[in-house]
Amino acid sequence: MKNPHDVIKCMLRSEKGARVSSLNKYMFLVDGSSNKIEIKSAIEEIYKVKVSGVNTMIVAGKPKRVRFALGMTSEWKKAVVTLKDGSKIDVT
Repeated sequence: MKNPHDVIKCMLRSEKGARVSSLNKYMFLVDGSSNKIEIKSAIEEIYKVKVSGVNTMIVAGKPKRVRFALGMTSEWKKAVVTLKDGSKIDVT
């Protein structure tokens, strides 16, 4: 099994993340090869909360240009984790 800190890279704190946190959901940047079961166990182990659901998505890279060279940013995997009632992650 993977180390939980290798599966969960960081919590995403954005405007959308703040909106969904009121619904007891939190967004995380996760390892691209990790699955929902690994993400769930890593969140429960790191934050000591109970997870009721995990939704994952792959965010596509965007085209970027530096002077005359065209390129793409890397694609990455995002997880939206729903906690059970009574569980909360302290984001301070």
